[in-house]
Amino acid sequence: MTEDPFAHLHDEGYGHATDHPRLGAAFSVAMGGRDRISLNGAWHFTRDLFDEGLRQGWYRDDLAGPKHWPTPRDHEVWAAETVTVPGCWTTQRPEWRYFEGAAWYARRFVWDDAAPRLVLRVGAAAYGARVFLNGHHVGSHLGASTPFFAELTAFVRPGENHLLIQVYNRRAADRVPMHHFDWFNDGGLYRDVDLLALPRVFLRQAAIWFSGGMIRLRLGLSDPESGMARLEIPALGITVDVAVQDGAGEAAIPADPERWSPEAPVLHEVVVRFGADSVTERVGFREIKVSGTQILLNGVPLFLRGVCIHEDDAILGRATNEADLRRRFGHLRELGCNFARLAHYPHHERVAEIADEQGVMLWAEIPVYWAIDFANPATFADAENQLLELIGRDINRASVVMWGVGNENADTDARYDFMSRLAGAARAADPSRLIAAACLINRETFQIADRLAAHLDVIGLNEYFGWYEPGFEGLDRLLANSRPNRPVVISETGADAVAGRRGAHTELFTEECQSSILDDQLSIVTKASYVRGFCPWLLYDFRSERRQTPLQGGWNRKGLIAGDKATRKMAFKLLARRYREIARYSARHSSARKVV
Repeated sequence: MTEDPFAHLHDEGYGHATDHPRLGAAFSVAMGGRDRISLNGAWHFTRDLFDEGLRQGWYRDDLAGPKHWPTPRDHEVWAAETVTVPGCWTTQRPEWRYFEGAAWYARRFVWDDAAPRLVLRVGAAAYGARVFLNGHHVGSHLGASTPFFAELTAFVRPGENHLLIQVYNRRAADRVPMHHFDWFNDGGLYRDVDLLALPRVFLRQAAIWFSGGMIRLRLGLSDPESGMARLEIPALGITVDVAVQDGAGEAAIPADPERWSPEAPVLHEVVVRFGADSVTERVGFREIKVSGTQILLNGVPLFLRGVCIHEDDAILGRATNEADLRRRFGHLRELGCNFARLAHYPHHERVAEIADEQGVMLWAEIPVYWAIDFANPATFADAENQLLELIGRDINRASVVMWGVGNENADTDARYDFMSRLAGAARAADPSRLIAAACLINRETFQIADRLAAHLDVIGLNEYFGWYEPGFEGLDRLLANSRPNRPVVISETGADAVAGRRGAHTELFTEECQSSILDDQLSIVTKASYVRGFCPWLLYDFRSERRQTPLQGGWNRKGLIAGDKATRKMAFKLLARRYREIARYSARHSSARKVV
């Protein structure tokens, strides 16, 4: 029978065969100190709005040019223009700014290494990705902001290899986040892409933390091997053998290391070895707990002086670089922050590494944002995997003190089930951190009273009194009505201001209005003893196509600094002054309030 050249035009199941295997947290690789073979740089790039790449099989291992084609084709991915990886396609050409669909990245690499196993690591691909090597489908991934790993061992060949990654950023109701959200929908391979040459058995997990007077280790292997691993912490004189059974091992070693804190961000070199593999981490040992309505770091009550941060740049989009990251921390220091909320998705892994060095505590979260499809099992699987990938990536970062499992979700039965299960998954994967969510006000009782609080350590509260709700009478009433039995952090509040727009403090979008609202907010919320942190929205203006008045112009203008990341608004100076006052007060009282 002659093959029908038009069959693909009518095949609406064209993507099903490449949906699986699904690449996720179970395929992770512990990355501390590993050598990486970078695939950053120029990749061929072909937009594919109609998914012709899957329909027609663009991934087949065929580099022939047009003069060798027996019949016409609609693609030539190896002759396409090039873009830079990491990078967002939405920022690399003006005409691609609003492109939402699929695109194909193609890159050759030469492999002549004798390593038993080869793994691809993709730092982030927004939103979904399918990986192909030498014409073979390797696996697919969902989630725009977490790293994933694909083992290439079975498909790699000596000499030249042909790697294709289909990336797509279409918004959809069953995604995490769903199709309605308040930031820019970038697309592309926007974080590092690397190859890892690994031994036959390697470490997938090597989690190290401190609690209860013990340094604790949890490790997992790539295969169900048994034997002895070794834990080394040279500065503490610790060298301990750890039994591994069927690919897993745990240990608890009595120790009294110097504690990590914002005032003294002490890091220790830790090495974990098994067989021919090893990972090396720089770990801060600290304990973060709650006691009643207090948050305790190493037994000392904290007030979290924070700010929210979006990973957005007018030039780079969701991509970033070391200079951009260091600038953020410079601004945090100017503000006097000891805390930052990384909204609303996992940020670049360097953020937590730098925060470890500089002593900034972090709230890291996944984009369970607004009206997620809470009743959909596939949506939960996506959210849970993103959470576990985030935890697996940052579990050894002392700076990360909270995992955020959601933001501004209505308190429905389906949402309660969905997010309580996420909280349970986070606790099982990581017993060393607090679980938080950014909750809404209970409008029926006008209280801080979300059912999910029973599964949280810290209640985040998003409220915009003075801005979306004029006046502060409602805030006074809310705080007086509420009797939470755990700490509350004001996880969002603020007001828009166009940089340079001046006027009365009652005039919307002026710098005076924004500054006055934040000043009043701080004066009110700090009177409530259960409020143990303040995290205004937000550090920089960021792009959001939901916002289309002439004053907004496609930007959320609530930043303390304008979108150029340089122009400070009045509210920046106001918050820096108020945080210095809070820090002085905390320093005078903290030594007398240590909780054992």
